[in-house]
Amino acid sequence: MAKAKALRTYIEPLITKTKHTESKESIMHNHRIVFSYLNDKAAVKELFTVVAPKVASRPGGYTRIIKLGQRTGDAAEIAMIELVDFNEIYGKGVGTAAAAEPAKKTRRSGAKKKAEVADAGVEAEVAAPKKKAAKKADDLTLIEGIGPKVAEAFTAAGIVSFADVAATAPEKLKEILDAADGSFNAADTTTWPEQAQLAADGKMDELKELQDKLIGGREA
Repeated sequence: MAKAKALRTYIEPLITKTKHTESKESIMHNHRIVFSYLNDKAAVKELFTVVAPKVASRPGGYTRIIKLGQRTGDAAEIAMIELVDFNEIYGKGVGTAAAAEPAKKTRRSGAKKKAEVADAGVEAEVAAPKKKAAKKADDLTLIEGIGPKVAEAFTAAGIVSFADVAATAPEKLKEILDAADGSFNAADTTTWPEQAQLAADGKMDELKELQDKLIGGREA
């Protein structure tokens, strides 16, 4: 986890350099700066030609740290760091069902039949109970200290979004973990609602600043 955080603070300023394309001189200057850090022509080319176009519209937060739990042996927090815009699982539009094709129109129609169909549609709409909108699920592992197992325990308890975590007191979150299957004695829920509120409000930069001050979800 410590290495992932260090890498994030190292690579994100370099990615920002690839977005300064006001002039040819500016591009060449930034090429030289990035190369002085990476010392790899292929990596610099990849950064400017592949990564830069993907992150052009993103104001910051190019990377995501995914917690992978604790390492066997010394129980150190392990994680994976990735470029947000290159994740095919969390990417926009991935996993959504294809839009349904519009129904084909038939030529057989009449005023009486149209009226009957309209009346039937109104009756069906009145009679059918309104379905509750499915609660939107968030990736709770983006909260420092919450690993996949903890996220599963919360999901089983009906806490599936950042807003759910933000609205739950740290003591209640601890009670849920104590009642769940698994060993979560080391989990510190103190900062989770605060982190979740920032994530729910879309304040990811502020969330990153807060997480940089934490170790395993606890205040350093």
